Amino acid sequence: MPENDFFLQVYQVVRLIPKGRITSYGAIAAYLGAKGSARTVGYAMNAAHNVKPAVPAHRVVNRNGQLTGKHHFETPFLMQELLEKEKVKIQNDQILNFTDIFWDPQIELAL
Repeated sequence: MPENDFFLQVYQVVRLIPKGRITSYGAIAAYLGAKGSARTVGYAMNAAHNVKPAVPAHRVVNRNGQLTGKHHFETPFLMQELLEKEKVKIQNDQILNFTDIFWDPQIELAL
């Protein structure tokens, strides 16, 4: 378990992303009040593989809907396979309906 509180906050947000939806590293950072820390969110996703309860890191992509984190999975194809099981359409490492399925925590988790 990572000791970094920011990582733990990231994991809490990522666990709330519904199946079939995606968000970006930057959207999570902005929601947590750390705009400009998208890269740190990426580091958290890379460290999430053995965290319990599980963190659906495959649902976090870059701001353009590209599967930039795919090389941090067990195989380079696992991220895409997990998303496709959730009916997300992908072509050439790009989510096709990105804006339609984008899950913005600032909107979805607003009080």
